[in-house]
Amino acid sequence: MATQSPFSMFEGFLKALPTPPVPPAWMVEESHRRVVLLLNHVLQQEPQAMERLARQKGRVILSQWRDFTFKVQATPAGLLDLAGPDTTADLTLVITDESPLAIAQAMMQGDKPKVRIEGDVQLAAEINWLADHVRWDVEEDLSRILGDAPAHLLMQTGRTFAQALQQFVGKRTASSDAASGTAA
Repeated sequence: MATQSPFSMFEGFLKALPTPPVPPAWMVEESHRRVVLLLNHVLQQEPQAMERLARQKGRVILSQWRDFTFKVQATPAGLLDLAGPDTTADLTLVITDESPLAIAQAMMQGDKPKVRIEGDVQLAAEINWLADHVRWDVEEDLSRILGDAPAHLLMQTGRTFAQALQQFVGKRTASSDAASGTAA
């Protein structure tokens, strides 16, 4: 008897929801600005990442998933800025998984989402290096707000929850692979 993933129920629920209205352009632009601020905050914690990105100054990276697009440009300071809507991308990264749950499941298992890459190979290599080596030290940022002990406790609780979720997802994936007759 084949066991279905618990995510398939959520997948069906999400597909049954009506299409949400398109947000206004100002809201999309402001959310993009906030993402750029967060990315730059993370980049500033890693000087080598900023050096690598500075070598790519002026290069434009376009990220896409479904109807969502996000276009940034490397600055001479080794940070990111929003690229103009008419700028041509030097590198296009398209997430090919349509399902947000499939993407989340892959990431919970420590995998990257499936991406189609088009454009400059050197820029793609630098972006891949950034994805592999730059990490946000959330605990450090939380400790500035909450203090060291509460930040550590909150992060430890989050790690415990994430490990439990990874084990759950891993067991479900392994059992559904075994039920369908494929090797895990």
